[in-house]
Amino acid sequence: MGRLKLQPGIKAIEEEPEEDENTISESDKAAFGSMINSEIGAVLAVMRRNVRWGGRYMSGDDQLEHALIQSLKALRRQIFSWQHPWHAVNPAVYLQPFLDVIQSDETGALITGVALSSLYKILTLDVLDVNTVNVDDAMHLVVDAVTSCRFEVTDPASEEVVLMKILQVLLACMKSKASVMLSNQHVCTIVNTCFRVVHQAGTKGELLQRMARHTMHELVRCIFSHLPDVAKQEATGLTDEYPFGGKKLENGNGGSALDTISSSAIVFSSATGGMVPNGKDTISYDPNIMTEPYGVPCMVQIFHFLSQLLNSVEHMAIGPRANTIDFDEDVPLFALGLINSAIELGGTAIRLHPRLLSLVQDELFRNLMQFGLSTSPLILSLTCSIVLNLYQHLRTELKLQLEAFFSCVILRLAQSRYGASYQQQEVAMEALVDFCRLKSFMVEMYANLDCDITCSNIFENLASLLSKSAFPVNCPLSAMHILALDGLIAVIQGMAERISNAPVSSELAPVNLEEYTPFWMVKCDNYSDPDQWVPFVRRRKYIKKRLMIGADHFNRDPKKGLEFLQGTHLLPAKLDPQSVACFFRYTAGLDKNLVGDFLGNHDEFCVQVLHEFAGTFDFQDMNLDTALRLFLETFRLPGESQKIQRVLEAFSERYYEQSPQILANKDAALLLSYSLIMLNTDQHNVQVKKKMTEEDFIRNNRHINGGNDLPREFLSELYDSISKNEIRTIPDQSAAFPEMNPSRWIDLMHKSKKSAPFIVSDSKSHLDRDMFAVMSGPTIAAISVVFDHAELEDVFQTCIDGFLAVAKISACHHLEDVLDDLVVSLCKFTTLLNPSSAEEPVLAFGDDAKGRMTTITVFTIANRYGDFIRAGWRNILDCILKLHKLGLLPARVASDAADDSELLSEPGHGKPLTNSLSNAHMAAVSTPRRSSGLMGRFSQLLSLDSEEPRLQPTEQQLAAHQRTLQTIQKCHIDSIFTESKFLQADSLLHLARSLVWIASRSQKGNSSPEDEDTAVFCLELLIAITLNNRDRITILWQGVYEHIANIVHTTVMPCALVEKAVFGLLRICQRLLPYKENLADDLLKSLQLVLKLDARVADAYCEQITQEVSRLVKTNASHIRSQMGWRTIMSLLSNTARDPEASEVGFDALLFIMSDGINLMPTNFTICVDAARQFAESRVAHADRSVRALDLMSGSISCLTQWAQEAQEAESAKTGQDIGEMWLKLVQGLRKVCLDQREDVRNHALLSLQLCLTGVDQVNIQQGLWLQCFDMVIFTVLDDLLEISQGHTQKDFKNMEGTLVLALKLLSKVFLQLLPELSQVTTFCKLWLGILSRMEKYFKVKIRGKKNEKLQELVPELLKNTLIVMKNQGVLVQRSALGGDSLWELTWLHVNNISSSIQSEVFPDQDSDESGAQQTIDE
Repeated sequence: MGRLKLQPGIKAIEEEPEEDENTISESDKAAFGSMINSEIGAVLAVMRRNVRWGGRYMSGDDQLEHALIQSLKALRRQIFSWQHPWHAVNPAVYLQPFLDVIQSDETGALITGVALSSLYKILTLDVLDVNTVNVDDAMHLVVDAVTSCRFEVTDPASEEVVLMKILQVLLACMKSKASVMLSNQHVCTIVNTCFRVVHQAGTKGELLQRMARHTMHELVRCIFSHLPDVAKQEATGLTDEYPFGGKKLENGNGGSALDTISSSAIVFSSATGGMVPNGKDTISYDPNIMTEPYGVPCMVQIFHFLSQLLNSVEHMAIGPRANTIDFDEDVPLFALGLINSAIELGGTAIRLHPRLLSLVQDELFRNLMQFGLSTSPLILSLTCSIVLNLYQHLRTELKLQLEAFFSCVILRLAQSRYGASYQQQEVAMEALVDFCRLKSFMVEMYANLDCDITCSNIFENLASLLSKSAFPVNCPLSAMHILALDGLIAVIQGMAERISNAPVSSELAPVNLEEYTPFWMVKCDNYSDPDQWVPFVRRRKYIKKRLMIGADHFNRDPKKGLEFLQGTHLLPAKLDPQSVACFFRYTAGLDKNLVGDFLGNHDEFCVQVLHEFAGTFDFQDMNLDTALRLFLETFRLPGESQKIQRVLEAFSERYYEQSPQILANKDAALLLSYSLIMLNTDQHNVQVKKKMTEEDFIRNNRHINGGNDLPREFLSELYDSISKNEIRTIPDQSAAFPEMNPSRWIDLMHKSKKSAPFIVSDSKSHLDRDMFAVMSGPTIAAISVVFDHAELEDVFQTCIDGFLAVAKISACHHLEDVLDDLVVSLCKFTTLLNPSSAEEPVLAFGDDAKGRMTTITVFTIANRYGDFIRAGWRNILDCILKLHKLGLLPARVASDAADDSELLSEPGHGKPLTNSLSNAHMAAVSTPRRSSGLMGRFSQLLSLDSEEPRLQPTEQQLAAHQRTLQTIQKCHIDSIFTESKFLQADSLLHLARSLVWIASRSQKGNSSPEDEDTAVFCLELLIAITLNNRDRITILWQGVYEHIANIVHTTVMPCALVEKAVFGLLRICQRLLPYKENLADDLLKSLQLVLKLDARVADAYCEQITQEVSRLVKTNASHIRSQMGWRTIMSLLSNTARDPEASEVGFDALLFIMSDGINLMPTNFTICVDAARQFAESRVAHADRSVRALDLMSGSISCLTQWAQEAQEAESAKTGQDIGEMWLKLVQGLRKVCLDQREDVRNHALLSLQLCLTGVDQVNIQQGLWLQCFDMVIFTVLDDLLEISQGHTQKDFKNMEGTLVLALKLLSKVFLQLLPELSQVTTFCKLWLGILSRMEKYFKVKIRGKKNEKLQELVPELLKNTLIVMKNQGVLVQRSALGGDSLWELTWLHVNNISSSIQSEVFPDQDSDESGAQQTIDE
């Protein structure tokens, strides 16, 4: 048996211990001797005062002195003569004289009291310890003497004094260092004696009563505090079974003095019967064990007695209605207090000792279930405290007991519909909240009970109870509501703390059943390893839920219900009896009538199911009536006799199989079961007038036990049980929380032996997601309702803490819908969304503590857990808009992450782009809008407007306003948008969509200035988050673009909204082009929206748009690479060419692109050239700019040259062809400018064209392109100029003569430079004739009615030079003397029309040859 461990430094009694701090020194020896001497003197002095003792002493005859006096005087003579240390002196020597006085029945109360005081003093000096010689015998002598104390009672007061001193000495014995040497028997005797004093004190004074009870508590605490130190040893001498079937406790009579106690068990007597044990049996031990140093055996005896003490109130019925305080509630309170102390100090060590643990599991908990329904709040509270301690220390051994306590006590009492008083409800709720404050409680309830198919859903029921109890329904907020709220929030905060302890690593995979496995046989390999038990319990919970759904289907149609379970793999594809039986046995919510009909059916399969169903019960060592009650609780017994027969046959067979002790065979069990059913009907059916007597019942059951009679006592017991407690053959299906009765308790104890191990939760959030999904909705609703009704700030703060915990859990477990619901609920309490009738809403908000706290909470959630907000963004944005309208938002709410300075225009480049609405487009929404930003609002409040004189604000107004400003600062609203780059993609997308939705809502219908302000503000926020999320622009871009496009398409007049849309779009492109090459085309394409602006809108913002496009080009030219992108940019710049204000900025951008050719590339060459042409043709600026534009065009030829060389090196024929096409486009553009009315521009264009035509030697232009160039460019420009010179006045086109001269020179120069290549083409003749014909036209042209002298001189000269070159190069040669050469003939035909002398000048030899030839012919 367990006994106390000796401390390492303790020596054997015979050895001399070494000196240590606890050893008495020499000086202390004398002091101790003096103390004993003084105590002897005190006792003798009191004895002298008594005539009996004093007379004998005065006679002078020592022989006549009483033995008590002799022993005291003898001790007095010896104490100073001892040479040994006190620990080497046998304590019995100096204790025995005092003990003799205490035990003597001749001494009076006064003498006995002094002797007890002396003994108490000696015990408290710590002289006695485990090293003292014969200390064990000495301690036993002390206990025996004190517990058998006898004295003459002279008056009640002196008796009480002695009893109090007895208590003192007994407690000192237990607190002494030598107490470990006390035997189990002596410890039991001490407790027994103390309790007798407690009992007797009921008729004594108040002081004794309190002293006795205090001593009893201290004894129990002292004894059980040693339990953790008791070594777990083999149960030597301890029977394996619990012998509760021994002799019964007997009632005795007590006198005024204490009687000697000699039994081996604690036996308590009473003269009144108020504390009489209820006949339970004692626990027996081997007598040898009881004499060993005390340990577990005495603790078992004491604990057993304390449990029995609870049973002393036999009339205490189960159930709140029958339970009244007509008994002495002091007794159970006293017993419960002692038990609580024992459990507190024994702690987890109780589980190491099977007998103690068994007492807790069965007897104690059964009594706690009974006292849990007490109408006394004190008893109920103490009972709940004990269960709380048991949970903390022994919950792994009390799984089903805890389930029963919460189902049958807490859940019943905490709800008024079960008849509990308000006090009971409050105590039960307080107890539940205490449990909820234990962080692991709800998790372990869920894992062990809710996820067990054989247990009820305690977690769900408790969570539901808390949320419902927090709801104030048609009544003001009460303490009960706040209490329930505390419990609810404690559970939620526990989940939140577990997330902080160990963040959720990954989302748990959903559970699916792929194939059938017997659900009642699912086991876990390791209940202590979360990696194994977490998937296991989640699978069990899934099975439990599916079984509940299956039960619902079964209740509507049994066949379809079974088919559903087959489809979900909970039943096999081919039904077998065992699986169906287990479905009936372990599934809650089944219609018991349908189950009874199925089990009673004569079908062979149903009969097999019935026998399998009976096989699921454990009737081991169970009374027949108890077994029958349990069996019939699970279904309704069918009404047909044949069905009853089949059901009882199955029951009897199972019962006889497990409990055959009395019954001879299963037929005896069947007959007796039938008889019990009939007796039950007879006794409890109101229609039966003549009831069956016990004799009738016994007579009816003769000879049924294999032809013999059953024991009469057995039958009498059955009769009494049935008569007093009906077997309910019609089970109550509506009772959610049934009462605990004896049969159910027996069944519970049977189940507890086979129950799965208790899962102890760690500090991680393994199951919190599943749990929170169950309770989140009711929790948010409950907290919201309490928050709505609350008026105190501490309640507000409690609710806010709950809201934040809910948000944290929702976010960490990715429960976006829950977080959205929370945000929606919270936003209603901000009062920002409510229509305010207050004249000054800012001050009203400052005076509303609830609104301010909620506002901070909303934005705290948005900042912390924005990643998981979806639809809730709309509500949050509505709050932000309200603050915006009140002018309370920080200035940087709609700003992006870049430095604002970079967004301002550079000096000298037009008006800067403002970040807010321009005054021209801002309408006064309300008075607060006159000043924006926090300081603006504050200044507004303090200012005194001279035009509208105001009263000086009061201190209260200033304070309210200051509170408002502080609240907004704490919200950190700007962080939502500036930190949006950290939002998860889904949340970011919902935020953007919410902004678009709110803005679109404001644009619908006849929008007011306030609506426009809202739309503008939303657009600012949208642009801000777009710019802050450049790395994820692809997520947002489509929605942003469509929103801006919608604004552009629907706006026909300049306004703030379209201004913000256009310039916001340009800002987005400016900022994002360097970072998103893959999106560059989409970004640039979006700028086409600017081209689609209504003309009035475009004109209003033309200059600013051009400035932004210019800035875009200058900062991002290298990032614009596609032809489409450049076309969009150049279109925007080209459109400004004819705008007086914007053209200069546009041309500046063009200069940046085309100067030096740095930013020219094949993709933008043609587009840039065309834009330059448009600027060259533009007349809104000075001609010099047109000339510069032409220089840009002509200067671009160098790029073509460079690209051509690169193409040759790369041997790319296609690139060369493309370059030729670009060149052709260039010269075509210049051709158009050559027709400009302005002489300088026109002439410079011709020179530029000449440069581009003659400066392309290295470009390698194909002959075909040159021919196209002559047709489409050179000839065309000559013809057009000629036409202009003849058809327009000098006023329109000044000095056309000079232009024609330049054109002819260009023609001649280009032709001569290209003559070698052109002469080889087949169409050279046609080309040459075209040149000749145009020279001829220019020669003959009349400008203002007369021929031009310059042309008259120039044309022959140019023609002559051309012919000479052609001659020298062998191009113009007479091929045939007979005139067959058409080139030759046609040439001179045209030349002679210009000048007949040219031929002779060019070909002088030809003339002489021709003359000679003619002469020969003539001859």
